[in-house]
Amino acid sequence: MLKDLIGRKIVRIRPLSNADRKVEGWEETHGATSVIELDDGTLIYPSQDDEGNGPGTLFGRGKSGDTFYVWSKDVIQ
Repeated sequence: MLKDLIGRKIVRIRPLSNADRKVEGWEETHGATSVIELDDGTLIYPSQDDEGNGPGTLFGRGKSGDTFYVWSKDVIQ
């Protein structure tokens, strides 16, 4: 599966929806997180642990070395 991600393009970054939460079995009370949508319909989103117990936050570092996180206040829809 991971090799299938190589060459894909990000088409959208959006808040995790309630429908996404239901698919994972996550309660609406879990924290905010974002979903990365790829051009083939693949969705990527963080989990708070490797057991998938709830959503997490995406962190990153840009080319300039600046760090950032991806989060939306509009998660609960």
